[in-house]
Amino acid sequence: MQKITVDIFHIFKKCFHFFSVQEFSIGPREVFVVATTDRTILDFDKFKELQDGSTLYLLQHERQDLPVAAEEHINFTPHYDVVIRGGMHEYYASQGQAPLSYTLAELIDNALSATAKNEGLRSIEIRVLNDKTVGKPAVIVLDNGHGMSSKQLNNWAVYRLSKFKKESTEGYVRPDPVPRSLNSDISYFGVGGKQAVFYIGDSARMISKPVGSPDVHELVLSKEEFERKEKNNEDVYSTTILNRRPGDSSHVKNNDERFLHALIAEERGKASFTAVVITGVQPEHITLLTDRLDIVTRQLAHIYHYYIHGVNGHVMSSSSSNSDHPTNIDIQVTLREKPPKCPRAIHLREVEDDMQTLFINAAADTFEFRATTIPERGTVEGIVRYHPFLYDKETYPKDPTVAQAPDNDDDDNEAGFSDRARKEKPIFECFWNGRLIPYTKVSEFDWCSPRGAKVPVECYSRLSGVLFTDDRFQVTTNKLTFTDLELKLRDKNTIYTIVVNGQKSSKRATIQNEFNQWLQNCHEKFDKQVKFLGFKGTITRHDVPSKKMQQPWATFSSIEWEGKTYKTGQHVKSLRTNPVLYGTIDRFLLYGNYDGDVFATGGQVEVIREPKALYDTIKIIPISKIDKAATDEVIRRNIDKSLKVVWPKGNPWPANAVCPAGTPLGPINVIILNRKGEQISSIPTAGQGKGQVLSMQLKIVLHGSKGDQLISNLVALHSAKWGFEFKRNGTFLFFHQFVIWLLFVYNSSTVFGGKPLPNYTLKFTIKGKETQSSDPTVRVGVPFNIPVQFKDLYGHVTAPPPELHYDLKVTFCGLKKDTQTIKISLLPGNPHSLHVMPEENPVKVENGNPVAFNVEIHDEAGNITAQPKQIVRCQVQGFPFVTTDCSNTGGGQIMTEHINLKIMDGQPQMLKVHFEMPSQKHIASVTRQLKVNPSARVAKMEIYRADAENLVVTNNEKIDWLAGGSLENLFYRLYDEAGNEVAVSAEIVNWTADVDLKGLIQGKLPDIQVPTKVQDERFFQVSYHDQSVSVSFPFQTLSKLSTFHLCNIYFVYCMLVETKCSPRADLELVDQYDNVTWTLIPTSVRDMNVEAEGLDTSSVAFKWQESSSSVVVTGVRFHSGRLGFRDLCFKYSSYVERINVEVTAGVPAKLKLIGEPEQVKKKKQNGHSILTPFLVQLCDEWENPCPDQRVVVHLRPSHSTLKVTTPVTSQPVNTEGKASFTVNSVSGPKGNYQLKFTGSFTEKSIPGPAVNLTIIPDCNKPVKLSVEYDSSARFLAGGIFPGLHLCLFVQSLESLSLSTKLKASVCVSGQFSQCRTISFVFLCRDKQIPQHAGQHVIQFALRVDKNNDLLSDQIAINVVANQPVKLGPDSQPPTPVVSNSTDITNRTLVENMTLRIMDSHGNSAGQDLDGRVVVSIKCPNGERSNSLPLFEGKISSFRLILVDGKAFINVSNMLHRMSFVLVFKSLVPTPLEPFELQFHFYNDAENQTRISELTKKRDELSAAIATYTTAFTTSKQLLNFLCVCISLKIQNIDRLINEKSAEVDQILTMPRRSCSIHETSMLQLDVLGKVGHLAFVEDDTAAWVISWHIWGDMDCVVTKTKEAAERIYKETNGRQQVMALDSVKLFWKPLPHIRNGHALFDPPGNPVFARELLICPNDQKCCDIGELP
Repeated sequence: MQKITVDIFHIFKKCFHFFSVQEFSIGPREVFVVATTDRTILDFDKFKELQDGSTLYLLQHERQDLPVAAEEHINFTPHYDVVIRGGMHEYYASQGQAPLSYTLAELIDNALSATAKNEGLRSIEIRVLNDKTVGKPAVIVLDNGHGMSSKQLNNWAVYRLSKFKKESTEGYVRPDPVPRSLNSDISYFGVGGKQAVFYIGDSARMISKPVGSPDVHELVLSKEEFERKEKNNEDVYSTTILNRRPGDSSHVKNNDERFLHALIAEERGKASFTAVVITGVQPEHITLLTDRLDIVTRQLAHIYHYYIHGVNGHVMSSSSSNSDHPTNIDIQVTLREKPPKCPRAIHLREVEDDMQTLFINAAADTFEFRATTIPERGTVEGIVRYHPFLYDKETYPKDPTVAQAPDNDDDDNEAGFSDRARKEKPIFECFWNGRLIPYTKVSEFDWCSPRGAKVPVECYSRLSGVLFTDDRFQVTTNKLTFTDLELKLRDKNTIYTIVVNGQKSSKRATIQNEFNQWLQNCHEKFDKQVKFLGFKGTITRHDVPSKKMQQPWATFSSIEWEGKTYKTGQHVKSLRTNPVLYGTIDRFLLYGNYDGDVFATGGQVEVIREPKALYDTIKIIPISKIDKAATDEVIRRNIDKSLKVVWPKGNPWPANAVCPAGTPLGPINVIILNRKGEQISSIPTAGQGKGQVLSMQLKIVLHGSKGDQLISNLVALHSAKWGFEFKRNGTFLFFHQFVIWLLFVYNSSTVFGGKPLPNYTLKFTIKGKETQSSDPTVRVGVPFNIPVQFKDLYGHVTAPPPELHYDLKVTFCGLKKDTQTIKISLLPGNPHSLHVMPEENPVKVENGNPVAFNVEIHDEAGNITAQPKQIVRCQVQGFPFVTTDCSNTGGGQIMTEHINLKIMDGQPQMLKVHFEMPSQKHIASVTRQLKVNPSARVAKMEIYRADAENLVVTNNEKIDWLAGGSLENLFYRLYDEAGNEVAVSAEIVNWTADVDLKGLIQGKLPDIQVPTKVQDERFFQVSYHDQSVSVSFPFQTLSKLSTFHLCNIYFVYCMLVETKCSPRADLELVDQYDNVTWTLIPTSVRDMNVEAEGLDTSSVAFKWQESSSSVVVTGVRFHSGRLGFRDLCFKYSSYVERINVEVTAGVPAKLKLIGEPEQVKKKKQNGHSILTPFLVQLCDEWENPCPDQRVVVHLRPSHSTLKVTTPVTSQPVNTEGKASFTVNSVSGPKGNYQLKFTGSFTEKSIPGPAVNLTIIPDCNKPVKLSVEYDSSARFLAGGIFPGLHLCLFVQSLESLSLSTKLKASVCVSGQFSQCRTISFVFLCRDKQIPQHAGQHVIQFALRVDKNNDLLSDQIAINVVANQPVKLGPDSQPPTPVVSNSTDITNRTLVENMTLRIMDSHGNSAGQDLDGRVVVSIKCPNGERSNSLPLFEGKISSFRLILVDGKAFINVSNMLHRMSFVLVFKSLVPTPLEPFELQFHFYNDAENQTRISELTKKRDELSAAIATYTTAFTTSKQLLNFLCVCISLKIQNIDRLINEKSAEVDQILTMPRRSCSIHETSMLQLDVLGKVGHLAFVEDDTAAWVISWHIWGDMDCVVTKTKEAAERIYKETNGRQQVMALDSVKLFWKPLPHIRNGHALFDPPGNPVFARELLICPNDQKCCDIGELP
């Protein structure tokens, strides 16, 4: 057979051109192109990539518009991942939440990925149509992304065809890292879009126009169509893509989708777009989108918060922006309803109440960090926010979508502290590639938990946070849950670092210490708490239901809250209580043990409800429910409104009023109000009907010298118009105090239920103008008047009569006693002057002491006089004034404050002292001079250093000193105000015990040890007498330039020989304590260099870093040389820094043979093995051993004719970078070959050595057996084979021994000493040709050795029939039994029997013979009879026609009884043996039936004996054959077992091919073990996929019973995952391409269930999930 290569494309091109010209009438010179539906012009390469059934366009040019819509047939068979990833969590509503927003998010994910490369605006719209005038409800998702071609649209339809498996010439490229992982790479698994559209509705229409294409591609998937195809047994996963012009909606016929016409009309003018149209929307979804659109948009704004607002989020303050990372994404949701309702549009950018916006804007401060997981180097960015407590409330945002519990009026059970801000919510929300993963939240980490906290525990409840990850952390396919995030972050190898201003912090502190410091600063700076004052004691509250909270409760008398003070006895009003409470503060309560003033974030207040007579109850409410805005007037008015007194005539009498005698009282109306402010007139009852009527009693009581006297007692009933009314009362004529009591009366009693009814009390006084009963007094030099009073008949003062005349002698004409003499007493006069003592001027005082002045007030005569309001005020210049009251004695002493002046240079200072009387402006003021002399007290301290420099430290002078040094020889001196030095005695010195007290008395201060680390400024103070005199100075530690230092080094992970991942190092100048000196300048890089053995200095670069004032060294790599540790020497000026780095091998670059040189030539006989294994070493470019176990080494022959047998043809290198290959045999034609070793690493090839191999012939090994025979010879059935000519080809005949190779039955001819072919004749004297005519196959086998046979080609021969010898039927008929009967069926001997001319073996041999067959009857066994039966028609014989040796027989109708023989004799030229058929004839039907049954049984037994004989013969032959085969193959079976065992051992030793989880529970009762240890998987790829799916469940313990699972769960306190097999319910489904036991289509690959790939070494029956109930 010869292989012929044909240019298929050339043939196709010619044929297609001819067909196109004939079919489409294309002219011979007319130009046309053939393109795919993606407008790809076909060439040779593109044609080879076409699949069967592809749709092609015949166009005039590439950009030609389609004249009509064209349909394209596609297949979207589910990808095999639908099986191997079928166990993932696929249900959106798994958490009991409304998942509609999350399904819409899946479609937005696709839109974000599609618009990722847009240079301008990235527009995404969710359009909700609920307008019956344009069709049924629909949801449309539109974007202006790059669109999808028909091929991409086909890929979209394939379920679980992820981005990693889609056909692409470039392959998937992971996007570059960006802040917050906002890379838009979130259209991921090939699952979410299909799940989303069929969760929302029943049909999805995909409309897309790719960039650069003039066509629009449209695909429709619907539930109805799927069901129809399945019902009709059609291919479910196939449909068509409609390719059309933009704006062409002629294909839309469904009246329910009329809105599509307007949607398609929008396509014109768009460069690219994609629209997802979902119809058949579920009613509950359209109701939610219509009625609760705000909830949906709020959740979507939360999911895509950072895509919409940028990396900093939505900061609503004007000072903040995201200018560093602007966003061009616009996502909007529009709703169109039936007119007259107006369309609504909400841009997610405008949503201000999503949770992330609330968190960001409610935070007072943030703490940023970064977590790096090992070994995959996954990075997580994290933010912790602090929401402070402000006086009475927590500022931690509440979720607006969660209904908040209403305030409870019963606050008796409320705890002492306010509610925790976060309650039980986790701290961190998790974002994956910039979008929210809603069902995964992380509660806390060890470093941010309250264990061992130095701040109040409630501060930890004020934290919120965000974690940002990329796709290195796995999520479920519906993007609702992380599978491994928290597990990796809690791993002990995860590295946490602090981030400041977006950069890694240079601080060398643990994240826990930094977080605790940050949290403490937030608590001290931002939390505003309540201060409890006036501690009274600790009590136990039995009104609290929880015994744990009944004690201890501290009581306080007052609080300070938000700038206000609330004290016991103060009236307050409650807020957010039902009903609103008005009352008096009794005390404040705070849960906990306290013994003084304290700050707290909560607490309670005990309020006595007012009016007390009406309620007589005490309520306890939280302090936060005190109404801070309520004024005292409002509170008082509401307290008094329970009993309201109205003065209808507008003449109210106020409390404690003083009224003249005769003033009328009233009228008065009284109203009583209930809690709701409504008027009542009776006692309320619990049932129906009106209660007992109340009445009002008015009592007027006179308070006289003889006691209280009731002068009036009135009772008023209720009136619907006026209430309780009392009419105008008479006038009061007595000058006394009175009290009016208004009391409610119930059944003649003012008490109801043991409590007094409301009452009102009004006190007033009736007075007239009293006369003076004592003698008048006059003052010296002061004119005086004589008081005169006129009284009426009742003794009351009244107005004098008109026209009276006065004289010195008072006489009133017309009176009975018209003259009166008045006695006058002389007293001191009015104040005239102010006298101050001492009278010396100036008055001397020592600085720091007060001054005492004596003052007197004199009249004109110099007498001391005392008059009211004689207040004397004294003010010293620069000091506040002091006063003394001289009203009673006329004199007093004034003591000034301590006069403390700053005396300069020991000189006294003069002050003025001013005395005056503010109420007596006519009295002249007095001024004195005050001389303040320097005092002897210590007023100045001087700190100095006793050395050559005589350093003197002034107050607040900043001192810079070198790190690690000591400030020694410090002394102090004390001076008084006069500048005189003050001696220090031991009595006034107080210092710690470890200080030299003697030296301290002598003025020597302890030495100050300077810290070794440069930190913030430290403050030192030396004070005398409680800091009355002190010297303070800040202390700054300076670094001393002493050495050269690497502050950051990353060589540990990436210092490779010639690696592309060049390490970097930061260089700084530090002192001996590693303090940065900050002395480097930009020009310092010129003087820096680095040296090392084998260092590539050409790539080293020193770069100045302005932000850190350091130098960054990049490009440090080595040319070649030894591996291991080397010294890197950095030099700058005179400074040298050496570091020891480990140099490892570079990137794998080539393979090297170990033990023998490459290109070595090996001569091997054909079929022999290579004894020495090949050992291959993986090396870098400089032949350094590279132990990268990700590299796989392959062994391949240079030509396909060379057959190489090895245990493995490819394997990864071991930990030393080596791979060993053993060649068991090589075989092939004689010639020169190569064994090539190549490597592969991340889809890149690594060159390797080649071993030259020369195959030489084996002198004792035949290679071919050829048979030559006469093809024209006839092979007669049952004859003897003729002699056959066999040719034996060998590789060499130098020492061939034919006697050992050929059997004795072979006759050899010819000379063989120097030729390579042996010819001999195989005599077949004892070999019989098969007896059955037909096609047969002959094959010769030459036994080369005990294990191998050399086979010849198969020879097909046609065995023909031998010489005709007899006449016989096709099949032996049963023995006929007939009877003498009128029924022809009982008289028929033979029916439908065919006789043929046959050879002796039963083969048809009369194809060329024609003639006749004579049928006659004779007696059996040669007997004679005169009465033979006759045939029908009373004839003894008849003839039948014989054609081609075949005759058809029907014989019947004979009259006789006995046994006879039916003879069929042929009349042909060749004499043949006749066919005889014995039969029986009986006259009665009964005998016929009995004999017929017996004959039938005899025939059956005869046939069975023949069958068994054949079977036994065949079985014996097969048994002999199997014994020979087993003896030949048993050694091969042992060899295969050993090879497979070695392969298993090798697989188990490979990395990641064995489970590293520690097994601790396998030996327990009814425990199978952990999932990772239960089964093995042979195939690498299958093992990777299955392990990826069950990654989070590898450590789950599987038990046989539920009891064992509960036992392990309790023993581990719930930390161990468990699963009981007896609680598992399984429902198996067939593979996607299997329906009702039949395959619907031929799936790509070889899809199988994952369980079929599991190999269970232990408890296989229990582990086989197919055996579960």
